[in-house]
Amino acid sequence: MAPPSSRRSGFSKKAQFSVFTGYLLAGAGALLGFGLLLLSLWQPAAFAPLRGAAGDVIAPAGEVTAATRTGGQGFFAGIGGYFRAGSQNAALREEIELARIRLAEVEAVRAENRRLRALLDLRADEAKPVATARLVGSTAASGRRLAFLGVGRSDGVTPGMPVVSERGVVGRVLETGRNSARVLLLTDSESVLPVRRAKGDVVAFAEGRGDGLLRVRLVNLGINPLKVGDLMVTSGAGGYYRPGVAVAIISKITPDGGIARLVAEPSATNFVAVEPIHQPDAVAALRAPRAPLEPEGEPAQAGNEASPAASAEDRR
Repeated sequence: MAPPSSRRSGFSKKAQFSVFTGYLLAGAGALLGFGLLLLSLWQPAAFAPLRGAAGDVIAPAGEVTAATRTGGQGFFAGIGGYFRAGSQNAALREEIELARIRLAEVEAVRAENRRLRALLDLRADEAKPVATARLVGSTAASGRRLAFLGVGRSDGVTPGMPVVSERGVVGRVLETGRNSARVLLLTDSESVLPVRRAKGDVVAFAEGRGDGLLRVRLVNLGINPLKVGDLMVTSGAGGYYRPGVAVAIISKITPDGGIARLVAEPSATNFVAVEPIHQPDAVAALRAPRAPLEPEGEPAQAGNEASPAASAEDRR
């Protein structure tokens, strides 16, 4: 039998009371909600205790949810970080290497500035340099130790002029071109420099060995007063170098002096100053040919002619 199309309660009292009760409860709920709405608009703080109680009830559940969410995010972030750790470490290593290179460049610039300031900050009693230039090259490996400068005759440089750095003596000019010069380094096997000990009147000669070191030979032989660590400076003898410029430090004692290492190492020197000859008159006198001595007791002949007897005497 098909169900009736109408859903009316019919004549059942129970069904009718149920429908009526439902409508009554719905209307009462609507009226209660409307009244609560009006009360919340009129007195917002009236429901604060209820909201607080509701918040206290749901707080534990919210904490659990938040902890779960945070833990899940950290877990997935840890997994992602593990897979990205290799690329991140590589990037960090590259950045650190670049930072080290930049730091080394900065330190090199600072050291270069210190050397230039020391080279240009000459004392008032020192001679004004003729020219300042860069060491543009040197001999690689041989008994001759020569260096080359980018200044020459056009800059006032002449053979014999001392070449010094901010630390000490490097050598002296050997030959000059128009815009270049060749320097005889102290370590050359043909180099001989009069020196003395910085503390005390111990005089000696510093001879180049051709291997980067100097052999210091004492002028007065006897008990060797030199000690390891003694500083040898120019004595001023010969007229080329001004006295008191650092030359070498004794590193080994020998019976007639010692072996010394340079204070101004050419391989570690970039810029040098070419100074004028300290005593040009003395150097010129040493270079000038000496006149022959006339025998005693023989009067000088007039004019440029000499007697045969005097010539024979001179030959004897």
